[in-house]
Amino acid sequence: MTARVLVVDDIMANVKLLGARLTAEYFEVLSASSGQQAIDICNSERVDVVLLDVMMPGMDGYEACRRLKKDPRTHHLPVIMVTALDQPSDRVQGLEAGADDFLTKPVDDIALVTRVKNLARLKMLNDEMVMRAMTGRQLGLADNDALALALGENGGRVMIVDDHPRSSVRLVEALEKTYVAVAERDSEAALTRLSQEPFDLVLVSLSLACADGLRLCSQLRSLESTRHLPIIILVEPGDDARLMRGLDMGVNDYLMRPIERHELMARVKTQTKRKRHSDFLRNRLEESVEQSITDSLTGLHNRRYLESHLKTLVAQSLANGRALSVLISDIDHFKHVNDSFGHDGGDAVLREFSQRLRRNTRGIDLAGRLGGEEFLIIMPDTDMTRAYQVAERLRACVAADDFELSSERNLRVTTSCGVATLERPDDTPETLFKRADRALYAAKRTGRNRVVTEAA
Repeated sequence: MTARVLVVDDIMANVKLLGARLTAEYFEVLSASSGQQAIDICNSERVDVVLLDVMMPGMDGYEACRRLKKDPRTHHLPVIMVTALDQPSDRVQGLEAGADDFLTKPVDDIALVTRVKNLARLKMLNDEMVMRAMTGRQLGLADNDALALALGENGGRVMIVDDHPRSSVRLVEALEKTYVAVAERDSEAALTRLSQEPFDLVLVSLSLACADGLRLCSQLRSLESTRHLPIIILVEPGDDARLMRGLDMGVNDYLMRPIERHELMARVKTQTKRKRHSDFLRNRLEESVEQSITDSLTGLHNRRYLESHLKTLVAQSLANGRALSVLISDIDHFKHVNDSFGHDGGDAVLREFSQRLRRNTRGIDLAGRLGGEEFLIIMPDTDMTRAYQVAERLRACVAADDFELSSERNLRVTTSCGVATLERPDDTPETLFKRADRALYAAKRTGRNRVVTEAA
């Protein structure tokens, strides 16, 4: 992946070494020799990840991190503290300053690339969510609670798959103050539970006595329900070959044993946040697709989708020699409804009409709203006789019972329907639609509350 990484160190040899490693992975590298210079660069240029050395003259890395995280312009930048200090207190100080992760000198190549990639992806997801939120506000849409949840610092559900009792207990104890942490010793039971219950992260030991941890990771990546679930593997020192295999198959991160609690919390925080961000964007994408093909008032398909689907069905029906009919339905005297009861009353009629339309639509049919008070039903494998019966059933259902506008007000509503069938080899969606439209207007002219068909 491509990302801009700012390497901050007062020792030029360290800057060049880290820069060369990152450049080899196709990252774009910027450099700074002091904390203040790093802050200036972050304020003036696009930066995706900051690699910040702790020990620098003047402003040290902790102070530079605090200032970056305090400034609204840069608080979202992921910061990795790079230090020769390996005491837990140093990591606590880094976390308190707002650091997102740690690297200890001498920096391991695998750790460097993995941490930078993870945080760069998280930054991209965060930027995308903020952009969507800004667009929503510009369109006058209220901020969604789901966005606040995704951007928040709340916990999540974490599963630990480790059959070493003391190890799994320690991991649960470390996580349970912030997360809902559960442990599974059996990999098959873990796979079943992960595929059926919502989890935000799974930690998988590669030292399972009776199972292959990498196989479990592979199975999780192959299942639709767990394909996007973040995975952190727990690796023994020196097991670089299996570590690389895990990263190649899509494992998100790793922890080297013995596991230090603050490092564990930093890794888990990054991955659970990334999961929330990804879920938010994926759900918004699905909602956007749904909104693009759905009429917001009635919940039926909109005209755009109906026209596209009709085009496909006409082509298939002509190629296969199969019947296809369409029905256009129009609510009679709908302008009078709006004039007499206001648009709220008109909307109530449209919603109730849509529900009756659904009840009289077969599973193979496609119903939608063309616009205003006009609706369309596309009926595959349906000849004129059967299409007329569907239209007559809909007409009768609409006219049978009054529409309830309020607890004290009912309204009689009727509909007129026009039906046409695909009959000629040179028929198109346009010719089929026009015949149904002409039949509809014939029904209107001859008294309304009736069904008229038109042949080619």
